[in-house]
This record gives sequence, C-alpha cells and structure tokens, in this order.
Amino acid sequence: MSVLTRDEAQTRARLIEVHRYTIDLDLTRGDETFGSITTIRFSAREPDADTFVELNPAALHRVVLDGRELPLDNAEDLIAEERLPLTGLAEGEHELRVEADMRYSRTGEGMHRFTDPADGETYLYTMCCMSDANGVFAAFDQPDLKAVFEVHVTAPPEWTVLGNGIATRVGEPDEGRWSVAPTPPISTYLVALAAGPYHSVRTEHAGLPFGLHVRRSLAPYLDADAEELFDITRRCFDRYHEIFEEPYPFDSYDQAFVPEFNSGAMENPGLVTFRDEFVYRSAVTDAERQTRAMVIAHEMAHMWFGDLVTMKWWDDIWLNESFAEYMGYQTLTETTRYTDTWADFGVRRKNWGYDADQRPSTHPVAPEPEQVPDTGAARLNFDGISYAKGASALRQLVAWLGQKDFLAGINTHFARHRFGNATLADFIDSLAEASGRDVHAWADRWLRTTGVDTLTPTITANGGQWTAEIHHRGSHDTGTTRPHRIAIGLYDHEPAAPHKLVLRDRVEAELNGAPNDTPGDTPGDTPGGDGSTLTLSFTGPRPDLLLLNDGDLTYVKIRLDPGSWKTVVRSLSGLPDALGRAVVWNAARDMVRDGELAPGAYLDAARAHLPHETDIAIVQGVLAFARTQIADRYLPAHRRAAALATITSTCRDLLRRTEDGSGPGLRLAAVRTFVDSATSAAELRDWLDGDTVPGGPALDPELRWQILGRLAVLGAATPGDIDAELARDSSATGQEGAARCRAALPDADAKRAAWAALFATDGGPELSTYLVTATAGGFWQPEQHSLLAEYVPAYFPAAVAVATRRGPAIADAVARWGFPTTVDATTLRLGEECLSADDPSAAPSPALRRRLADQIDDLRRALRVREAQEAQEAQEAQEAQEA
Repeated sequence: MSVLTRDEAQTRARLIEVHRYTIDLDLTRGDETFGSITTIRFSAREPDADTFVELNPAALHRVVLDGRELPLDNAEDLIAEERLPLTGLAEGEHELRVEADMRYSRTGEGMHRFTDPADGETYLYTMCCMSDANGVFAAFDQPDLKAVFEVHVTAPPEWTVLGNGIATRVGEPDEGRWSVAPTPPISTYLVALAAGPYHSVRTEHAGLPFGLHVRRSLAPYLDADAEELFDITRRCFDRYHEIFEEPYPFDSYDQAFVPEFNSGAMENPGLVTFRDEFVYRSAVTDAERQTRAMVIAHEMAHMWFGDLVTMKWWDDIWLNESFAEYMGYQTLTETTRYTDTWADFGVRRKNWGYDADQRPSTHPVAPEPEQVPDTGAARLNFDGISYAKGASALRQLVAWLGQKDFLAGINTHFARHRFGNATLADFIDSLAEASGRDVHAWADRWLRTTGVDTLTPTITANGGQWTAEIHHRGSHDTGTTRPHRIAIGLYDHEPAAPHKLVLRDRVEAELNGAPNDTPGDTPGDTPGGDGSTLTLSFTGPRPDLLLLNDGDLTYVKIRLDPGSWKTVVRSLSGLPDALGRAVVWNAARDMVRDGELAPGAYLDAARAHLPHETDIAIVQGVLAFARTQIADRYLPAHRRAAALATITSTCRDLLRRTEDGSGPGLRLAAVRTFVDSATSAAELRDWLDGDTVPGGPALDPELRWQILGRLAVLGAATPGDIDAELARDSSATGQEGAARCRAALPDADAKRAAWAALFATDGGPELSTYLVTATAGGFWQPEQHSLLAEYVPAYFPAAVAVATRRGPAIADAVARWGFPTTVDATTLRLGEECLSADDPSAAPSPALRRRLADQIDDLRRALRVREAQEAQEAQEAQEAQEA
C-alpha cells in the first residue's frame, strides 16, 4: 500500500489547487471490478510543476491531460506504485481524465462488495477514509485539497444509488443511470457512495430530506426502529442548529447501515455510513440503544467539525474525533431521554483512552506534525487517545472555560474556516479570542503531552477538624502533570439505611498541575517529592467517603483512602448518582491494573453490589472487565474456575432480581455474561433446546449463537449442531456465528481448519474482515491452552505474512482478535522477538506492529498483576506462619 508523506502533501498543496471532480462509475461489470472514469479540473500555481495523482486500479486504460493522451507503456509500474506522475505542468488551469477498472474490496476499504447470504442480493458502499479513495477514483488524496464532487453512476436498474448529495435517476429506468448532486468543497476521504437494492425509509425535517437505508433482509428491523432513529436524528439536528450559528451545510441527510463495515460509522457529508449491527435483529439493552444514539449524534457533529471545517493534515485527527465524541455524549444528555450518557462514557468508553495512554505506543492527543510523517502513521492514531482522551480533555476545557465561551469559540472557528481547512493553532486561537483565557498554555499541557495523572488523597482527622491532602502525580514515564478543575464529593452513610450514602457537600478545587520542580501558583498547591500536593481543611467529622473527580469532569486516575475504600466495599451501590458510581468502579479497575488492588477484591465488590445496580452501562462494563480481564488474564489459571463461579453467581442474583419483568436490559446483560462464564454445559443445553431462558428472555438468533459458541468451547457441541443452527439462521450474522463456533471446537481438526482459513495462502477464497474476526475470536480459548500450544509460536510469522498480503484492516483484525490468549513468559518473549525482527520479511507492517505492541504490553501488564498477587499471597502466608 502506497503512503503519502506530510512533506509530499505540503508540496502538492503549494503547487496545485483542485477545483472539481467529475466521476463516472460503472457498477455493472461483474463481481470483481467496476469501471471508473475520473475527470479532475485543477490549476498549477507555478510553471513547470511536477506532482502526482493517486490511483490503485486493477487495470489502467487511458490517461488524458489537457487533451493529450499520456503513454501507458509503464502501466504495470504505475499500478504497482499507485501513483500517476504529472510532470512539467504549465502554470494555470488543467484537466486530467483517467479511465480505469477498479477492484471491489472484501475488507471494508475502497469499494466494498457484499452478497447477502440470506437472499443472494448484492450491496456496495465506499469507505475512502483515510487514504482509500484511490481504490474508487483517481484523486489528489489529501484532506487540504478540497473540491466539488459530481458523481454519475451506472448500476443494475433495480438498485438504489446514494451519495453525498441528492441522487436522482436519469434517462430510461432500464438504463440504471444516476446522477448525484454536486457537493460543496469537501475532502477526498469524505466522498461516499452506496448502491444496491437497499430498503429505504424517508422523511423530511427542516426542509431537508432525511433517509434511513439498509439491506432488504434487515428491512423489518429497520422499520421497527425507524421512528426512534429519526427522533434521535431530529433532536440532534435541532440542537446543533441551536448552538451552531452555521446552518447544516449539505443538501440532504442519509444514514445507511451497511454490511461488514470496519468502523462504528463514517461521517461522509450527507451520507453517513454505519455498521449494520446497529439495526438490531435481536434484543439489546437500553445502554446499547444509547450507544447507537451517541454514534448518530457523533457523526452529525462531524458535519460541522470535520466536513465543513476539515483538518489540514492527519496530525489533527483529534480535532475531528474528540469534538464529535464530546458533542455526541453532551448532546444526548441535553436533548434525549438518555440523561446518564456521561456515566456510560466513564465506565465503558473512557477506559479505552486510559489503557491506550499507559502503553508505550501512547501519543499526545494533538501530536506535533512531524510525529505524523505519513498516512501510514496517521492511520494508527484512530485510537482511544484521539477519541476518548480527547473528548475527556474537551470536557475539562469546557469546565474551565464555561460552555458559553467554548461555543462562542467554536462558532468563530466555523465562520473563519467554512469549507476550508484548519489546524490546532487555528482552533485554539478561536477559543482564546472568545474566552480571553490563555488556551494555548492549556493546550500545551493537555494536548501536547502524554500519560495520565493520578490523584491520591490522604485524610487526617484531629478532634473536630480534618484535613485532606491531595497528591497530584504525573505518569511514571514523563512526570508531566496537567491542571485539573475537579469536584470532590463528601459522602456519609445514611443513618436510617447504612448501606446508602448521602452527599454532605461537593467541593470545587483546582490543581494547577505545576511541573514537579516548579512551585505551584495556586494557594495550597505546592510541589511534593513526586508531583504536587493540594491541602484542604474542614471542620466537623471526616466523611465516610471522599470521592475525587466526583462528576468525572477531568481525565485522571483517582485513588481512595483506606477509610473511603472500606465505605465503598460496604456501600458502593448506595451512591446516589450513576456517574459517581462509575468513577468509583473506574478507580477500582485502575487499582487492579496497577497492582494495587487484588483482582479477587474487585470480584468481591462486583458480587456484593452489581445485584443492586440500576445503571445498565455500569453492569455491562463491570461484568465485561471481570469476565475478560480478571478471569481470563489477571488471575492465574488455577483460580479461574472460582472467578467464573463468582461471576455466574452474580448473574444469577441479577436474574432473580428481574424475574418479575423489571429491568429487561439488566436481565439480558446478566444472561449474556452467564452464558460466557458457564463451566457446565447442561443448563445451557436446556436453554438452547427449550429456546428460552427460564423466566425469559426467549432466545433470539444472537443469544442462540452465543450459547452454541460456549457449548462448543466446553466440548458440548458438534459440527452437526453448528450446521443445524446455520440452517436455522443463514444470515450474514449466522455465517459469522458458525465460523466462530467451528473455530471454538476443542478438536485438532477444527483448529487446523480455522487456522488455514485465517492464514493459508493456497489461493482459495479469502475471508472477509468480519469472518476473520469471527474465526479468530473462536480460535483462542483459555480452556483449550494445551490443545493450542503449537499455534502460539506459529502465530507471529503467520500474522506478519497475512498482514503484509491483505493490508491494514486484516492486520488489525488478526492482531486484535487473533492474538494468543496465553498469559505466560513464552508468549511475551515470542511477541517481543517479532517486534524486534531484523529481517524485513519477518517484520510486522506498521498497522500490525502497533496492534501487536499494544497486545504485548497488555500481556506484560497481566504478568505484573499476577506477580503482585503472588508476592502478596506469599507475604500473607509468611505472616500467618509467623503468627
């Protein structure tokens, strides 16, 4: 895959200005390729200019520059290099016409082609972000060369075509010709097309056409949720028009739910594409509906921040993603029934940022431009830092500036750069001008640094007074600290109900984050041996719980003093606010990961308090951490069965609590985790055969596949069982379920077949990204480590080879889902050797390297957690012996 360097992009942007693309696509040429004719009008700013256009064709037929046919004697070289050189350009206007055949993709990049196994219908959609436009049309493919796009399409007559603008049939119906209305100036990575026999639901709002689209086999499920989806869309649209002075900048708003989509969604102007798992064909929790609503709000925010105003280069990915992430959660809270969205963010999304920020691969939210030297490096920064940490930083910025000044700065930014490009400096200038604050200094401390701060309280009580010292420490790697405006919650046991906590007071505090060797400039905030310390004094008895960052307004790890932890163990579920409970659960999670809290203590807290929890996002987040991290990674193998028993007992309590029909979402979350944690097959088999969980819910396709998958892991399912279930559900999701179940069978032949499907190079059909993910997800199971031992050393060279052959999407899938689940020094050594390979043929591609590095660091952390437990257990045993 060709990459574009920042230097090349800057040179090209200086040399040329792009005015208009006219693109004609022929989608009627078969299953493998489609026709692409691109005409680009552009101008050169200086004489004798040399530049290039990106193109990744299957065949290159014709190139015409200013009416002159260019020779194609070296067409094979041009195809291999994915670049078409344009040399000696005269100053002034030019027209380039490129005629080519392009390949359909099976990996969600470029023009993806999918045939629905449910009915045999075929669907297409594009994913041009971040540098895959050249797989669809010839392009000057960089974000700061915006242009008008006019697209024409020939498709099978029965198909629908969707684009960035309103798409209209032209000519006779049997010709299958469509024209998409020209766009305002947009970037190449935002060009979008979807084509196929899509089922559509349409309405109009604020004078604009709104549409929802999905493949026909999912039509009943879209119809069932259409009003909910439109309601969320209208509410977000209206809220953005209240707070943004710039009106919605495009001529329509379509939302297409497309198959085998690699991301959650993509903010194409006027045609947002979503993974079609968001069209629910099985039961989901309210937290999952809230997530879908957040994604809708997130993508709509991009219409302004990202599409109207776009980054100049990929170092400012965060400008798009952090803003949209923040606005998505905030807008839902303000305008919909989902009023606890920040609790969901805190317990399920924010940890994505915390985890990424503590790995060696961490990077600043806003890296320096030279830290993103090319598109290959930029692709790696679509991560928890650019999304979750960036959104957390913006939330802290709003707490510091105030929402009024923040929005005033945003509107200034839109007005200055509409339909253009902007940088971090431009954004900060607008905020500083609106607020009169030194936002540049804030940005240097928050956005240009790495790592996460830790706040630790020490409480001293003396008679009728007590003092809290808040120790502020930066990350171990950098020592850098950041300023924080936080709330400190002071809670007491309710006398009449000691398991409940009541808020005594909430204290506002600022920690200036002074560098460790510099005295603080905030009264009481003075440097300590490792960071700084803020001292607060109070009259009266100390509270039962002192909760730092109550309200979760900043991005920081917190600790609990011993007295507060004792209160939490007794009364965590009695905290009155879901966001406060999320902060406590995050603190416990961080302490486990840092080796300061035994994993078993986390399980005990979950066992005691989840049966009383009312927030579904918290239940799902805590159960997920307990099941996938504590049981499978942080506890040694001999303690795993006891951990799974604790988790299933917790789930049984939730099931008993919801037997009366209350809390269906809580019940569904408990059922799912119970299935994944079961160690005995009999009860699961009874559920599957009876097609229901006693007391509900009835089993829908997703639950049936989940149960069958667990039975396969436990050796209680056969290939015949899988075939029978696939006959019952032959959908794309069913195909994925069957692949996962077959790979999970504890059988040597099944493992060999799954391995061959993932990695073999015998010229057979390649799995789609979704089927790679499903197969890899079934393959590695903690219950089967002895059976899988031979595959651990084979994994690393196999992953390198398939990533090199199939590109970034497959590299990400085989590293994320296919990494061995063995937690031992051998796997760690093999992984480190792979990363340090001297032979270029054995070295991972950039996309694979980043994901492997993260997996290896997570493995290293898991081993540290285990070592800390062993040391603690040894010390306790010695103390017991001495006593």
